Amino acid sequence: MNLTYQWLHDTVRERFDSDEAMEAFLPQALAADELKRKGDDRYLSAMTRRVFQAGVQHSVVDAKWPDFEQAFSGFMPEAMALLDEADIEGHMQNQRIVRDRAKLRSIPRNARFILDVRQERGGSFAAFIADWPAADIIGLWRLLAKRGARLGGRSAAGFLRLVGKDTFLLTSDVVARLAAAGVVAREPTSQRDLQAVQDAFNALRQSSGRPLCQLSAMFALSIHPAW
Repeated sequence: MNLTYQWLHDTVRERFDSDEAMEAFLPQALAADELKRKGDDRYLSAMTRRVFQAGVQHSVVDAKWPDFEQAFSGFMPEAMALLDEADIEGHMQNQRIVRDRAKLRSIPRNARFILDVRQERGGSFAAFIADWPAADIIGLWRLLAKRGARLGGRSAAGFLRLVGKDTFLLTSDVVARLAAAGVVAREPTSQRDLQAVQDAFNALRQSSGRPLCQLSAMFALSIHPAW
């Protein structure tokens, strides 16, 4: 099928009682200046939260997150980059957090990643994320997976969604819609398929004026009414 924005809008609109209800349901991305106002500690916190959410019920991690914030002193990158194996072992004894040694080790690695980007760019990590163009969001996914710790697969997009950066998600329903439209045959993993997905989103973004996050949600809703 030819995936046009008009078809997508009309299909999703049928799920709601009014235009207002639909708009209220769709997610919002933060503007660049809002992203830049976040401290880099919030980006490390979100990275860590996403890492711990992987493979477990998100609600379990979310319920414990205030304890994570306390245990890791607000995730200031300068301090977290200094965590060593003895510190990690100490956190493994903390019953208030999710104790996963491999995931805990990602914290100093991602802190150093943030500090490296700051040094390279001569500005905040927040500005680096904010200024990355949505038209190449898969390029940011690729960089996060390559230079960050445990940010491959769906985790890069999940992290960006947590901080409010505009991105699409490749959930099973989104992939199903892309497959039905002939954009991909299965969940995209190759750079060629990911670029095809990015191109499809970019075309709809240009024709609709909507951010990637809303288009992604609309893709899912067009497949699964209860999304």
